[in-house]
Amino acid sequence: MRPDGIHHVALRVADVGRAAAFYSGVLGFQQTRRKDEDGAPVAVWLDAGGAILMLERRLAGAGEAAGSGHLLAFRVEDLPSWEAHLDRSGVPIVDRTPFTLYLQDPDGHRVGLSTYKP
Repeated sequence: MRPDGIHHVALRVADVGRAAAFYSGVLGFQQTRRKDEDGAPVAVWLDAGGAILMLERRLAGAGEAAGSGHLLAFRVEDLPSWEAHLDRSGVPIVDRTPFTLYLQDPDGHRVGLSTYKP
């Protein structure tokens, strides 16, 4: 018995609107759900290609107060095209391997774009 795959990844973010603009505007994920309080978003859920990426002001359960050292990596097909897109979007590449570009979201979460085929 094993899980079928990733259901969702939830990230605590300081500004949900800013984070959603990065993940939808720069990376192209479509919004599937949004919750507002006092006219401002407190949760935005995005379709991340078979899993849900939850950008949340508050997370359920115990954990660190901010950010993490974890990596959120997305599968892509063409690194040079992504490198050009990130440059046009003003998003710096902070590290790279032959198969993966590493960047940071607005809250400092490490994000990878990888062509590596396991």
